[in-house]
Amino acid sequence: MGLVKYLDALKLQEKLLLYRKTDRIPDTLLSLQHPPTYTVGKRRTDHNLLVPETKLKTMGAELHFTQRGGDVTFHGPHQAILYPVISLRGIKCGARKYVEGLESTMIELASIYGVRAHAGGKDHTGVWVGDRKIGAIGVKITSGITSHGLAFNIDPDMNFYKNIVPCGIADKGVTSLKMEASMELPGDEVIQEQLVLCFAKTFGFSSLEWKKDGLILLDDGEVK
Repeated sequence: MGLVKYLDALKLQEKLLLYRKTDRIPDTLLSLQHPPTYTVGKRRTDHNLLVPETKLKTMGAELHFTQRGGDVTFHGPHQAILYPVISLRGIKCGARKYVEGLESTMIELASIYGVRAHAGGKDHTGVWVGDRKIGAIGVKITSGITSHGLAFNIDPDMNFYKNIVPCGIADKGVTSLKMEASMELPGDEVIQEQLVLCFAKTFGFSSLEWKKDGLILLDDGEVK
């Protein structure tokens, strides 16, 4: 979907969530990037934001308080975002297993480029390369339907991370695929498509339908 403002993506998720709850649409995936944006999760840990909101505005960044899980994080260009709107009941998946699946999705993507990433475990949700975080997760589950999702750093401007304690973890660093890979990377569009395919494989979706409006419809049936 390209570069999409955070609030526009949020409104679209809310609309799709209602449609999914009433079976008006199948499981659906949004693949996009955001302009520079800081988001704070429902625990309201804005003490991990190290500069006043007025300064963020002068930097061209937005700040939004959300209802997702997780702590404060940054979204920006050259960071791949996936927002799945899917029925966990439909794929027979619990909340914990779902989060682990999102981690596996990013770990598999990193492996394509020779980067050995790993899940952070119970205390440090997300995906790491050593003690440097490359992928963040913040999800919301409403009546068994997911929204929000994951953010994987391809090559964002790392200076934006200096303004926060990323994910509320002060003694860890942040990294990107560009910083960790020993090979030249293709364009963001290629990497985001690979991320979608890794997601589909992880959760058993064997058929994808790419719509003109940028939505990706998922099907767990057999590939025709």
